[in-house]
Amino acid sequence: MPDVGEGLTEAEILKWYVQPGDTVTDGQVVCEVETAKAAVELPIPFDGTVHELCFPEGTTVDVGQVIISVNVGGGATEAPAAPAAPVAEAAPAAAPAPAPVVEEDGEPKGRQPVLVGYGVATSSTKRRARKAPAGSVPAAAAPVAPAAVSVPEQLNGHGPGAGRPLAKPPVRKLAKDLGVDLATVTPTGPDGIITREDVHAAAAPAPAPAVEAPTPVAQPVAAPAAVQAAPPVSTDARETRIPVKGVRKATAAAMVGSAFTAPHVTEFVTFDITRTMKLVEELKSGTDMAGLRVNPLLLIAKAVLLAVRRNPEINAAWDEAAQEIVLKHYVNLGIAAATPRGLLVPNIKDAHAQTLPELSASLSELISTARDGKTTPAAMQGGTFTITNVGVFGVDTGTPILNPGESAILAVGAIKLQPWVHKGKVKPRQVTTLALSFDHRLVDGELGSKFLADVAAILEQPKRLISWG
Repeated sequence: MPDVGEGLTEAEILKWYVQPGDTVTDGQVVCEVETAKAAVELPIPFDGTVHELCFPEGTTVDVGQVIISVNVGGGATEAPAAPAAPVAEAAPAAAPAPAPVVEEDGEPKGRQPVLVGYGVATSSTKRRARKAPAGSVPAAAAPVAPAAVSVPEQLNGHGPGAGRPLAKPPVRKLAKDLGVDLATVTPTGPDGIITREDVHAAAAPAPAPAVEAPTPVAQPVAAPAAVQAAPPVSTDARETRIPVKGVRKATAAAMVGSAFTAPHVTEFVTFDITRTMKLVEELKSGTDMAGLRVNPLLLIAKAVLLAVRRNPEINAAWDEAAQEIVLKHYVNLGIAAATPRGLLVPNIKDAHAQTLPELSASLSELISTARDGKTTPAAMQGGTFTITNVGVFGVDTGTPILNPGESAILAVGAIKLQPWVHKGKVKPRQVTTLALSFDHRLVDGELGSKFLADVAAILEQPKRLISWG
């Protein structure tokens, strides 16, 4: 599993596109994985034949774990280079061996694969060398065992002279949370590494003693621990338990962090948006926007960008470490999108510099990509201001939580035909409510109110897009 950076330590295998025996080529996408940021496709950096898929779909795998092995045949140039160490020179000559099997964990030597949406990681995810137990033979004088051979009885805490059990930090935390002593866990991972499945298996209650009468409900047969999928999501007919992982887990952590870090204030404004709705229809029928998606969200986004230009201090971030307010002179406009995988907030880079047709095209691409589950992690980084359109669900408004690192978020409510006083008379008009949540550490009531009032004024009289622009 490649080191995807940005503090992510694991990913879930969503789908395998190859099976053992399939021929693969350098750069071919072999699986789709979901990190806490997005679902991305993973290419293979070898030519050869798939030897083994080490984990089934639905399994959460730590960064650095081998997920697929490829038999490269005679293509020695595709195999990772052997590490330069004295022990390699001391290895005795070996008899000709079968075609090598190259294990792919995203860190091959000589050529590093690039996970879509990320750059090449410069750090290594390999474990540092462990100190040899007292009385062991120095590495330089010991014969070198084949790379595929592991000695779990000496490394996992169960054999004589055993040291600290081998497990990655996320697995150690899981064991601690479940109250499992790693020294009592039988490892099934490569080189005696304890996996998540091993910890879950150790935490599972011991099977009840056999009874004379067979139980009326058939119990499913568990898969081997090395390839066991995620824990079952259902416990009985009255409750369903769904593991918190991927986007949902990241969203929960981000929202809790935001809610208990930034002091939120929310203000509301209800106004007549009839003229903007008429302008939407005119743009749809005109030739200037032919072939582009024109909807109220497009003009609301344009109004937000203009209001940011009139109130630039709203587009900022709080730097806790430096105790500084970071004023952004660009707008990466985030659009909250509900997808089957959960809430995603990709953003349009430098939206402030786009014309209305360009903004329309960017919005269309952003939304369609999110719905298809193809949003890259890069598309969700660096946002400065977010719009969430709760009105599409028929909701009048809400009190949105800030996207971490941003100072404000605007919720757009449903646009409804309501009685409204217009030119001294009560008439049916299109009315909506906007809600602005902001970080009160850097946005005071006056600034927040002015910004929200400007957005409403532009949408109430859309000609201000020209006169104020």
